[in-house]
Amino acid sequence: MARQRYSDFLKQLYGMRVQKLNVNAGFSCPNRDGSLSHGGCIYCNNSSFTPAFSNSSATVTHQLLEGKNFYNGKYADMKYLAYFQSFTGTYAPVEKLSALYNEALAVPDVVGLVISTRPDCLSDEVLDLLQGINVTHKVIVEIGVETIHERTLALINRCHSGQCAMEAIGRVAKRGLTVGAHLILGLPGETKDDMMATVDEIAKLPVNSIKFHQMQVLRGTELARQWERGELKLIDWTAQEYAAFCHRVFEHLPPNITIERMVSMAPPNLLLHPHWGLKPAQFKALFDDLY
Repeated sequence: MARQRYSDFLKQLYGMRVQKLNVNAGFSCPNRDGSLSHGGCIYCNNSSFTPAFSNSSATVTHQLLEGKNFYNGKYADMKYLAYFQSFTGTYAPVEKLSALYNEALAVPDVVGLVISTRPDCLSDEVLDLLQGINVTHKVIVEIGVETIHERTLALINRCHSGQCAMEAIGRVAKRGLTVGAHLILGLPGETKDDMMATVDEIAKLPVNSIKFHQMQVLRGTELARQWERGELKLIDWTAQEYAAFCHRVFEHLPPNITIERMVSMAPPNLLLHPHWGLKPAQFKALFDDLY
């Protein structure tokens, strides 16, 4: 059985071609605002994946209309998904979440939601809300797992356990929601066997898709400060070595799990390490050449 492309996965789920539009709703995180910790995950710099049209000072409606304008000239007859990606997309009172999600769904041509969140920010009340929306508009919940290893989670200041993440996947799936998982390859102190152990455990769970990130060191983060002082060691792999490891990951995942992507690319002005100089399409070509 060939592995489905992520674009085909979305088309099958929504019955049409769809494009994600990033929305910055002004959320925070419990390990930023002092509820659990301050400073957030040591690697986090939201500027690395926030497009220009996604600005928390603008309304959700305005951001989505700007996003539509950005893509309208590229694709005909495109429908859209409101992607609540910045920080933790369920970290607010349920009444506020309901208002924001429904505002997004009221924008013409927005046919569903993608919500990126932490595993410890999925209360029963939040899941009730998402399950209700899912009746009329398909909802994808992307859960930041990153790793199952407790020592790594403590080191990167995630402030939740691996068990919490695995249980959250099951709770979301039981509500009939589509589950995506985020994993980071190359976290500080982890060996390749550690990474594969995470992949193998997540593969056993009711996950529909996985988004992989290679560990990137971004300016302005605690990771960058510790890395520059030599306090943390990272795998110094080339793009070819990382692509070869991705093949090993593929072999461990059942074909029914769709891979959204294997690599992420931060803006060059923010990226300190690794410097591969490849766009996603170029990395894919490199990955394909290894077959």
